[in-house]
Amino acid sequence: QVQLVESGGGLVQAGGSLSLSCAASAGIIRSTNIMGWYRQSSGNQRELVASITSGGSTNYADSVKGRFTISRDNAKKTVYLQMNSLKPEDTAVYYCWFGSLFNSWGQGTQVTVSS
Repeated sequence: QVQLVESGGGLVQAGGSLSLSCAASAGIIRSTNIMGWYRQSSGNQRELVASITSGGSTNYADSVKGRFTISRDNAKKTVYLQMNSLKPEDTAVYYCWFGSLFNSWGQGTQVTVSS
C-alpha cells in the first residue's frame, strides 16, 4: 500500500487558519488516482472533507465549501489542505487518503479549534 506522511495540524482560535500536507511514497503509484482528506471527531463517522483527482478535479463537503482549499503537487507527490475561517465544529482528527485500486490512510493529525 501507499505510505502517507502527514504534517500540520494543531490548536487555533475560531476564525483562524491551518494548513495540512501529506506526502505519498510507494514503489508503484498508478497515474490515475485520487487524494484527499477525511476527518473524524468523537462520536461521529469518518467523513470525506475534500478530494482531488490526478486530473485536478476537486470535491468538497458542503460544510467546508468556501473555507477549505485542496491542492496537489504531482512532482512532490504531495496533497495539501488549506483551512480558513475555522470553526469549533471543524475540530477532529484529519486523515490523508490515497485511492486507486486500493485505499490508504495516513496516521492522522489533530486539529482543534477553540471558541
